[in-house]
Amino acid sequence: MTMDLPRVLSGKVRELYDAGQDRLVMVASDRVSAFDVIMAEPIPDKGRVLTAMTCFWFDEMADVVAGTLLAADPVEISAALGGMAVPPEWAGRAVLVRRAEMLPLECIVRGYLAGQAWEEYERSGRVHGMEMPGGLLLASKLEKPIFTPSTKAAEGHDLNIGMAEAVDLVGAESALAAQAVCLELYRRAAARAAAAGFILADTQSELGYVDGVLCLCDEGWTPDSSRLWPADAVVPGTTPPAFDKQPLRDWLAEQPWDRTPPPPPLPPEVTTAMSRRYIAAYERVTGRSLGDWYGATT
Repeated sequence: MTMDLPRVLSGKVRELYDAGQDRLVMVASDRVSAFDVIMAEPIPDKGRVLTAMTCFWFDEMADVVAGTLLAADPVEISAALGGMAVPPEWAGRAVLVRRAEMLPLECIVRGYLAGQAWEEYERSGRVHGMEMPGGLLLASKLEKPIFTPSTKAAEGHDLNIGMAEAVDLVGAESALAAQAVCLELYRRAAARAAAAGFILADTQSELGYVDGVLCLCDEGWTPDSSRLWPADAVVPGTTPPAFDKQPLRDWLAEQPWDRTPPPPPLPPEVTTAMSRRYIAAYERVTGRSLGDWYGATT
């Protein structure tokens, strides 16, 4: 029996399908987006990296927060769906998850100054509206990690907000719980990354409620959702080399492009280098080989 599930959502990277019984099948594609625009060219093995790394982190963080993940093994997914065959191209990219009532927040934690936070600091000396110490540089370590949420825009760009606006959006109880959980998750993930020779500069998570319990959803600490820098190559005041999406953003910034569709075509050297960075990030952080994950080609 082939898999024939109603599609719920097609996002920048993931497809969501209704699996019944308050469950979803989430499939991570090889698509990549930058500046909220989807590139035309896929990144080889990107979907497998995102899925494998997310499953690793959900397991690692289970004692901090519950996760929505039910199964990643194609055989287990098929059995849970009454014998529906998982398409071969989904192997290693598809997971079965519990449906959650999502918080309308991107839960971002920053330990270093980079990206939009650096741009805001350069302009105003603030980050998400919060006063910051003077004299900080690009890639400076913050005195302590900070919770800097943003809205989740259905279209266009997310909007950076402060804690007061987050409370207005989701209520004080949920906002404070999300802050506490995400700061602890960042602390744990940063320590694991450091053991692998990386700095986890910042990361974003998504949370939602399942049966009244706050849960970790979507993805976790992947090169798509985090900035990973080699610890021995970070010099404050300069752009660190990165094992994430930043080199793609940097390449696009050098092109004659106004950041609206269609994007410029990505040359093979850009897509190949990005694939290698993602695989290296997964293998170094987890200590596992991507070749051992579902969907490997021989």
